[in-house]
Amino acid sequence: MPLNKLNLRCSEEPEELKIVAKLDYFINFGLPLFKINHFRMGITNYRFNPDTLSFDKIERNVRTLIKRMLGYLSTGIVSGIIFFFIFLQFFETPVTKRLKRENQQLVSQFNLMNKDIEKISKALEDIQMRDDNIYRVIFEANPIPSAIRMAGFGGANRYTKLESMDNAELLSSVSRKLDILSKQAYIQSKSYDEVVKMVMGKEKMLASIPSIQPVSNKNLKMTASGWGMRMHPIYRIPRFHYGMDFTAPIGTQVFATGNGIAKEVGRNAGYGNIVLIDHGYGYETLYGHLSRTNVTVGQTVKRGDVIGFVGSTGASVGPHLHYEVMKNGQKVNPQNYYFQDLNPAEYDKMISISTNMGQSFD
Repeated sequence: MPLNKLNLRCSEEPEELKIVAKLDYFINFGLPLFKINHFRMGITNYRFNPDTLSFDKIERNVRTLIKRMLGYLSTGIVSGIIFFFIFLQFFETPVTKRLKRENQQLVSQFNLMNKDIEKISKALEDIQMRDDNIYRVIFEANPIPSAIRMAGFGGANRYTKLESMDNAELLSSVSRKLDILSKQAYIQSKSYDEVVKMVMGKEKMLASIPSIQPVSNKNLKMTASGWGMRMHPIYRIPRFHYGMDFTAPIGTQVFATGNGIAKEVGRNAGYGNIVLIDHGYGYETLYGHLSRTNVTVGQTVKRGDVIGFVGSTGASVGPHLHYEVMKNGQKVNPQNYYFQDLNPAEYDKMISISTNMGQSFD
């Protein structure tokens, strides 16, 4: 039956019949159309209108199309992001796999580096030991204090920026060891620079170190009181004698025992007329009870130069020379500084003579 006739009949019948007719039409015509409330024919969309029991044409406009496209686009983007993160939770991308392999390789390299640093550190410790106990001993230089070798470490943590990283403990350990090694290597380099200078100046150093007797004493007959406890000739009490006495006639020449500079020339209350020579390298020598001096303050002297003459000035009981050697400000036994003047037999004889003397001359 044509739709216009059906609509006409429904308008003339009671309301109940209209409702029944609409339901009957929907069952017979609406459901068979794939049970949808709208469909598309060609490029035109239609929507079923239950009030009129007919299909109305859906009018299109630009705003509706844009909204629909934006809705599809946003839904696609959100869905893509969700699926992407789900994928990352259960699967690894090629880039992630490559980065993990690189991280593992870096950790392995850091572990190897850590072991190499430990080996280098032990080797550096051996070099430092040789420097302090061999090289510096040979050249009579003071060892470098450990406080200087290890200066600049401890205190504030300089590796806090690494604590947030993976394997932070390993990274901090390697970084700290590298810093320590770098500082120790720098100090050792400076030490070797100093040793090289000492080697270059070895000839000058050997010429400066006291190494002969201060008077001509080939037969050792002038050897008198030596280093140690002696009876003081004036006070008649035991006192330590910090030097060695050589008896000789007044006017006997006194020689500088090593190259140096006259540091002090003049009168001393106990030693009378004295000459004090600074030889450098921590060495100084003192010549006392001189009758007169032969140098001035600041004058450069060579080993064997005549710097004065034997006398008996000051607290002395007879003509003699009082001779002292100082190393780094401390008085030391002069008998250890005649190695260029005496052979072993003469050296032993001199020690025997100076030791048997029970009284000093000053």
